[in-house]
Amino acid sequence: MKLARRAHRVAVAGFRFAGVRAGLKARGLDVALIAAERPVVAAGVFTQNRVVAAPVAVSRRRLRAGRAAAVLVHAGNANACTGPEGLRTVEVSTALAARLLGVPPEAVLACATGRIGVPVPRAPLLAGVRRAVAALAPDALPAAAQAICTTDAFPKTAVRRLTLGGRPVTVAVLGKGAGMIAPAMATLLVFAVTDAAIARPAARAALRAAVAGSLNAISVDGDTSTNDTVLLLASGAAANPTIRPGSRGERQLARALADALGEIARLVVLDGEGATRLVEIVVRGARGAADARRIARAIATSTLCRCAFHGGDPNWGRFVSAAGTAGVPIDADRIDVTIGGVAVARRGRPLARGALARAAARMRRREVRVELDLHLGRGTARMLTSDLSTRYVHFNAAYTT
Repeated sequence: MKLARRAHRVAVAGFRFAGVRAGLKARGLDVALIAAERPVVAAGVFTQNRVVAAPVAVSRRRLRAGRAAAVLVHAGNANACTGPEGLRTVEVSTALAARLLGVPPEAVLACATGRIGVPVPRAPLLAGVRRAVAALAPDALPAAAQAICTTDAFPKTAVRRLTLGGRPVTVAVLGKGAGMIAPAMATLLVFAVTDAAIARPAARAALRAAVAGSLNAISVDGDTSTNDTVLLLASGAAANPTIRPGSRGERQLARALADALGEIARLVVLDGEGATRLVEIVVRGARGAADARRIARAIATSTLCRCAFHGGDPNWGRFVSAAGTAGVPIDADRIDVTIGGVAVARRGRPLARGALARAAARMRRREVRVELDLHLGRGTARMLTSDLSTRYVHFNAAYTT
């Protein structure tokens, strides 16, 4: 079950956007460009996969300066496992974008998404760069959001508005993702732009805090990608007092950013390849937050649990068993389990059979919550995951064909 969704059309002061077709994908837009009027504060989080794509290697290095003027993205080819030639493609394409924009090459970040292990056809990409620069417009965020999609059923955008230091501020986010989604990483390709004025250390802290409970708390298949990147660009055009590390302004911006990234995260799971159900895993009563996160992840990524989610089977023993694989303290005789708001087990023992029937009915809904209370402490965690359907298997069995 897929969702049709229209991308937000919003202007963010200090930025222009573009999405064009270069022929890197079989159909649709496939080159996106985000350009600032001048180099702006930038922060990023990248994949924790030890195999990284050429754009990740280049962007990590360039982001050390803490500023960027543009982000060039292409879909249809990950430019991963492509050796020196892949790095050369990043250098050439970003140098062209930089020349056309009138900025230093080191100020242009690069991202890519698509098939791994295939050289990028450079001529179409460079033609796409030229078209993208020519198409830049303040209100073209929807086109950019469409251009970064690969297996996505729809573009994913979110907008939040707030007031900082008496000045109105906008946060806009565009992202892509439907497969190779797992926690403990940057997750996906996600780009947040804001007109807020913020110091670079505060931008880094706000981004990491926002990612922790949103993009780093979802799973579709437990696999991380070679290309995952989350970037935050801040133009300062809102003219608010500059946000400093540890300030109230930093906390306000982090909350707005987390809220927007949380919306993107939810859309990614709903759009999971072959997914028919979104499942929220909530763990309470762990000895600490880290333990709770490990248990939530164990359940969210368990193949057996995800099969149960797909079948609408309230097999709470399977969920408790998965929790026991997390490698943290747990006592099965103290665990309460609730499915869709229906208590099915208390202190590790099943409740009346009618409870399972009611829980099964709740599990047939598009979205369902599974809660475990360990009664060991105060640690809590939350993760979003999807079910494992036959359609997911068929899709990924023939991905490269």
